[in-house]
Amino acid sequence: MHRRIVRALSVAAAAATLIATPAAADYGIAMHGEPVLSRGEPLPYVDVDAPKGGRVTFAVLGSFDNLNVLIPRGSYAPGMRDATFGNFVYESLLERNASEPFSLYGFLASDVSVPPERDSVTFTIDERAAFSDGHPLTAEDVVFSYELLKSQGRPYMRQYYGKVASVETPDERTVTFRFADASDRELPLIIGLMPILPAHATDVDAFGKTTLSPPIGTGPYTLGTVNPGRDITFVRNPDYWGAGHALNKGRYNFEEVVFRFFRDETSLFEAFKAGNTDFHLEGDAGRWTTGYDFPAMADGREVREAIPLGIPRGMYAFVFNTRRPPFDNVDVRAAMNLLFDFTWINANLFSGQLNRTDSYFTASELAATGHPASERERELLASYPDAVLPEIMDGTWTPPKLDGSGRDRTAIREALEHFAAAGWRIDGGRLVNEKGEPFGFEILVATRDDERLALAYQRLLRPVGIEARIRYVDSSQYNARLLAFDFDMIRFYWPASLSPGNEQINRWSQKSADLEGSFNFAGTRSPAADAMIDALLAARSTEDFVDAVRALDRVLLSGLYVIPLYHTPAQWVAYTTRIAHPEVQSLYGVELETWWVKP
Repeated sequence: MHRRIVRALSVAAAAATLIATPAAADYGIAMHGEPVLSRGEPLPYVDVDAPKGGRVTFAVLGSFDNLNVLIPRGSYAPGMRDATFGNFVYESLLERNASEPFSLYGFLASDVSVPPERDSVTFTIDERAAFSDGHPLTAEDVVFSYELLKSQGRPYMRQYYGKVASVETPDERTVTFRFADASDRELPLIIGLMPILPAHATDVDAFGKTTLSPPIGTGPYTLGTVNPGRDITFVRNPDYWGAGHALNKGRYNFEEVVFRFFRDETSLFEAFKAGNTDFHLEGDAGRWTTGYDFPAMADGREVREAIPLGIPRGMYAFVFNTRRPPFDNVDVRAAMNLLFDFTWINANLFSGQLNRTDSYFTASELAATGHPASERERELLASYPDAVLPEIMDGTWTPPKLDGSGRDRTAIREALEHFAAAGWRIDGGRLVNEKGEPFGFEILVATRDDERLALAYQRLLRPVGIEARIRYVDSSQYNARLLAFDFDMIRFYWPASLSPGNEQINRWSQKSADLEGSFNFAGTRSPAADAMIDALLAARSTEDFVDAVRALDRVLLSGLYVIPLYHTPAQWVAYTTRIAHPEVQSLYGVELETWWVKP
């Protein structure tokens, strides 16, 4: 869902065992190797002397109609529990260090204990932990949150927490989760990242409905003003329980955080240029190249910066809905890939600044592209001989590279061969099936940038007589249609990390294909993908883990579920000089909760 939730690496049993006695208890746990931080040590990408105070305004595209971000309903408000901006309201038992692939440290829980088999996990709740209304957090709240989210939470929560066999609470500060088996070695960390809600202030019967009532959490901020469609304000809680926690040093420095909403990218960027917002994350290469020549940038009131990233770039793609024709046919999907001229689009829309994405884990050792399958990969895939294309198995495959003319005859000819294999032919300048019905589909978009990209692809499809209709809808309708998988094609981004894990179930498994609210937008139903996900979750060594992830990458690429698009060479940001950030950034780039307003 976002970059900081559930990722997986495996861990050596000797390093992973955490002894639950007070004298020897360590407060960190890693999926591979040992956690690097000691108790009391701050995160490595903060400035512990960052000043507190001030007001910052962030721009958000779209709108919101729901403050409960834990259910699969409505358009969510930012900030509540957010990968980009931070966990303002809801916190977890453990906290991530974003400079490690997947290591967690004691937060709401001061200590964690995991046996070598990883068939259970025990948390000791920090005696300081409390909700914003002053009510202390207890084991009751942890169990309440688990039970509520398992039954009414987002689909990925139901999947993850459904793997728990039993829960024990020997006292009000201790909680033990036991698992049916140890095949999923990520589960102790998944439970550690579970958001904790107040049992005393949560209406179970109303929880599954959208709401604009301010929630109560343990986080550093409480809600101020809420104006749906316009803005939302968070105010730092002066009685925040975690203000002195080591992992919060240099974090959550703003006194007030305002999110202002905009209908389209143009108005959002114009607001930044005018100084009405303080930060802009740039995704348009053309604008990054030529669009920053304006007064505030020229006189130094605003600056821009390219921040390096240390994680895979994920998959940004046009997504086929394989649940419905014509995209239920793999030959059709192959043909559509051949008609996407990245070179032409990159030159005409993005000034040639973007790189083509060629893997679900591009720019990391987890990517299968360019590597022949190892012996272990071939063993994992042996039971699924048709799941991987030969050129992907031997590592020679790349996305189709066209001549950049926007009308590559060789690619068009090859695409027509695939269409013919699927029963489509050119007749009177149109692509039709055996019944004479034209080939047509809808690209659903909710932003002007996506509309512009869709229009460019529409142009590339015309030479073969394909009618691509572009449907522009508001964010609420767009989210509703995605929840119900009511689309032919969308543009979507699946982020990636160095530790993919249980989130892959919610994206690619057969069980998630028809689960409303899942991120399996392509409708993937592949036994091979399921098996590779199981293998990466069960991996006990780095080598086995990398092999399993690469094998999954090969299966997904071979299924042609998407048209891979592109990624930026770095994270492009622009911001007003009244705010500042630490010198060191995390693997994920910008961590906005570590920024501050200059005195």
